[in-house]
Amino acid sequence: MPNFIIKTHQKDTVYTKPHLFILNKGMNSGKPQKEPFTNSFVIIFSNEEDCENIYFVVYSLWQTKFWHQFLVGSVNPFLRLPDFTKEFNPKASLMMLEHEEHQKNVTALKLLEKKEKQFHENINLINDLKKAILYRYCNKK
Repeated sequence: MPNFIIKTHQKDTVYTKPHLFILNKGMNSGKPQKEPFTNSFVIIFSNEEDCENIYFVVYSLWQTKFWHQFLVGSVNPFLRLPDFTKEFNPKASLMMLEHEEHQKNVTALKLLEKKEKQFHENINLINDLKKAILYRYCNKK
């Protein structure tokens, strides 16, 4: 299990070690990102490989809406740091216990993320071509 520190992100703080941010407010609480959110926790690692591995664990928990059961607050739901820390450590350990399966899952998720990005780029190109054709069609003299 990788060593890491979880704490509340302070605005304008610069982190020198590898890190990732976890949104802690709203229905998307638990969402990981490389760039800071206004309301977020930060997980700081000693090396980049650990950061990459934990990113996909956090991503998986967010996608499966694991954190919804720990949200508090009626108007603006949020995730508390003690709840996050208490539940995240054992869950991450369990998910990473079988290292080969974890690596296989991470590889599959990376591939799917890459394909998704290519798909969105293709959709944008198709939309640009449609606009160009419609523009040419509408502006004939």
